[in-house]
Amino acid sequence: MAETPRKRKARAGTAAGAEDPAAATNGSAPRPETPRERMEAGYAKAEVRNQAAREALEPLEPGERPPVVTVAAILAALVAISIVITYAAGVKVNGSTPKVSTVAAPALIMGILAWGMWGARYWAVVCFQIVLVFLIFTSVYGLLVIATSVGEFAVTVGLLAVSGTLFWLMVKAMARIQMPERMPPR
Repeated sequence: MAETPRKRKARAGTAAGAEDPAAATNGSAPRPETPRERMEAGYAKAEVRNQAAREALEPLEPGERPPVVTVAAILAALVAISIVITYAAGVKVNGSTPKVSTVAAPALIMGILAWGMWGARYWAVVCFQIVLVFLIFTSVYGLLVIATSVGEFAVTVGLLAVSGTLFWLMVKAMARIQMPERMPPR
């Protein structure tokens, strides 16, 4: 004997004139009916949160630099200097001395980024974050594929922790650097 198929329950808000039972009991507004309306309601909520976050930011004073950007500028300068020093010391990579161009390019890039971040330039912070993203991806790859000893694992986790933390902290600093000064109320 064949069973008769069960009917699906109608979802709240899908039938014409139907109301959301949860909304009726707690007094809140009915839920949007279509997927597009739900998406637009989600965007509206997110925009309210974004506006509140923007208003909570304080613009930078002239000559001010967020502390995390100062740390990143010093770190970038140290990397640039260390590249030049190791090349001048004659360090060999894979048994041969690297070409000047392969040493000068990263040293120059990191030096320019250090100079730009020292001046609290938005473009420098964004570019340094791109470098941090490459370090984060490289660290994750190293953890998953390359790290075979406890030492390699520890160094890779340290690199991931430093680059991830710097990236996270620099997001708010970027917003403050990019933020235009507020006009006084009329």
